[in-house]
Amino acid sequence: MNKSLVTNLIAAGLFVTGLLLPSPWREPLLFTGLFALAGALTNWIAIHMLFERVPFLYGSGVITARFAEFKSALQSLVMQQFFSQENVERFFAELMQENGQQRLDFSDVIEATDLSPAYDSLVATITESSFGSVLSMFGGQAALEPLREPFIKKMRKALDVVAHSEQFQQSLQAKLSSAPVAADIHRHIEAMVAARLDELTPAMVKDIIQQMIRRHLGWLVVWGGVFGGFIGLLSSFFL
Repeated sequence: MNKSLVTNLIAAGLFVTGLLLPSPWREPLLFTGLFALAGALTNWIAIHMLFERVPFLYGSGVITARFAEFKSALQSLVMQQFFSQENVERFFAELMQENGQQRLDFSDVIEATDLSPAYDSLVATITESSFGSVLSMFGGQAALEPLREPFIKKMRKALDVVAHSEQFQQSLQAKLSSAPVAADIHRHIEAMVAARLDELTPAMVKDIIQQMIRRHLGWLVVWGGVFGGFIGLLSSFFL
């Protein structure tokens, strides 16, 4: 139900009824309807001017006109209230505290990593060295191809040992809990938030705000009509 439309129709109905009825009903209904209509229409126009630019009315369309300021304020709100550097540092401190002495497991990451470039680099190093000419006598790089899979398996095993060693685990946890890491992550989050906000257009911002507050601002029209009608009713007794 459109509260604004219903309020304006009721106010207009009271005004028209007041025009048609004789005294003593004429003045109370006429003034009540007139003041209610004035209050409701004024508030409706004010709400409309928040979102739409009206020619010759300075300050109208403020939501879209202040588009850049809205994005900047929204970014500041998100970064200061949710992703401040202090919050990021506290998150890592709590994460380390929760993990305690638990070891971070990299097995799945190592298994999913493509180690072929490591093997290719090794082969390139050999062929570019003084052994390259000797290797060419025995088939060149193709002669080393059977070594690819054994090399990758041994490399994965070596990485697994290193990643789960006590020294590496302690060094990693100390690094994650340090302030520079938190500051770097904070910068990345800020860049992502800024990039996402840059995708917003004035029309999108207007729609977001309309969805959030237009329904609630409709009550301004209702109460504008109610208070305006009450003032009009009181005025009818003094005129």
